[in-house]
Amino acid sequence: MKKLLTMGLLMFTTTMFAQKPIEIQLWPNGAPNSNGITTPEKQIDESRVSDVTVPTLTIYRAAKPNGMAIVACPGGGYVRLATAHEGHDMAAWFNAQGITYAVLKYRMPNTHHDVPLSDALQAIRIMKQHADEWKFNKVGIMGSSAGGHLASTAATHFTEDSRPDFQILFYPVVSMINPTHQGSKDNLLGKTPSEEMLNLYSNERQVTPQTPPAFIMHSSDDKAVPVSNSVDYYTALVKNGVPASLHIYPIGGHGWGFRDNFIYKRQWTGELEKWLREINK
Repeated sequence: MKKLLTMGLLMFTTTMFAQKPIEIQLWPNGAPNSNGITTPEKQIDESRVSDVTVPTLTIYRAAKPNGMAIVACPGGGYVRLATAHEGHDMAAWFNAQGITYAVLKYRMPNTHHDVPLSDALQAIRIMKQHADEWKFNKVGIMGSSAGGHLASTAATHFTEDSRPDFQILFYPVVSMINPTHQGSKDNLLGKTPSEEMLNLYSNERQVTPQTPPAFIMHSSDDKAVPVSNSVDYYTALVKNGVPASLHIYPIGGHGWGFRDNFIYKRQWTGELEKWLREINK
């Protein structure tokens, strides 16, 4: 009997907070730039996609909106997207907090460094255009790994109409200068980027007092993206008077996202939930 009641409660909760997602093309009349990829988009498996040339935004509206929205940028080294555990799998959890949640399927740069950023900023614009309809007044940017680099780039390179109100970063690539993630760097900037480009996309060097507040997570034993990426970004935020919260877990490696096997999942979800409540006051 107890098991049946629990299952019933779970089904009720899922139904209560779930709405049918909406998919929107970012550039229905054509993007302002190109990544030069001519091969068809490839669904590697049920959770990964590559060769993205047509970017979309999939929106999960909150049934009981609390005034916040998030655009999520999955990772994948700027060559593919891990759309499940760093994207769609988090929708129900954010919706349960009252947050409208959108997953950005952004174009791969293919060394055209401006392409992913233009998609991320356009996603913010689209969300802002629907703010009244979808009942929110704050929209943040979130990203994991290379998606964390894109999110932190959007948070430091925004235009007047595309500034995110906050940022959430999972084990982000932040710097293009050592220590970095070489694959992300090569795919974004090419093998021989100029000093100017390295500096421009090293986001710890681009923080200003106008950079939005940040919640940052990383694991000390991350061998793919050194934890110094998060530490240096956090330090730059604090130096510029930007509210920031840094959470470094002793183990976990890289790429845990919303996976249940990350032993600190209960901790990060609890801390993030509290932080989101605080910045929404």
